[in-house]
Amino acid sequence: MEPTELTAGDFTEHSDPFELFRLWLADAEKTEINDANAMSLATVDEFGMPDVRVVLLKGLDEEGFVFYTNFESQKGQQLLAQHRAALCFHWKSLRRQVRIRGTIAPVAEDEADEYYASRPRGSRIGAWASQQSRPLPDRETLENAVAAYERKFEGEEPSRPPHWSGFRLTPVQIEFWHDRPFRLHDRMRFDRESETWRKTRLYP
Repeated sequence: MEPTELTAGDFTEHSDPFELFRLWLADAEKTEINDANAMSLATVDEFGMPDVRVVLLKGLDEEGFVFYTNFESQKGQQLLAQHRAALCFHWKSLRRQVRIRGTIAPVAEDEADEYYASRPRGSRIGAWASQQSRPLPDRETLENAVAAYERKFEGEEPSRPPHWSGFRLTPVQIEFWHDRPFRLHDRMRFDRESETWRKTRLYP
């Protein structure tokens, strides 16, 4: 399938970055081979050392971008301590990129419960069994932990672990980038100003 191309005028004329992001994500879901909702998540630790990894976008509303993790993991601890992060989507099939910066807050308990319940049972068991980011002596230790929790929850639905939930990044800045010939790319940045967005076109 040929990617749906937006002209420079099409996307640079948008005034609502959330609406534009949804349009681009819908295009990516048609053209990306795997995980159009994959995004790089950048954080910093207590020493100011940056960290980055790929996670999956699991929710989007007017408040922001939602993803889930173990709060005791490295990224969970960094997010709880710093309350700020950045995201980057890169859709190679469309030659588009979206960069987002903003503040971080945990999602509501009922929102986390609802998403957790929608996951495959094996993933819910895994959330209990994995001490994410901490040293693991061998694969057998992990498999034994999975088996133990499978026995514990035999015949019932696994409850959500207290250390597993979601974060919402509320953006203060969203930048859209579209590849153009000779590296003369189109870039448009939206900066939040109270209840409105200020739009600025950038040099490539």
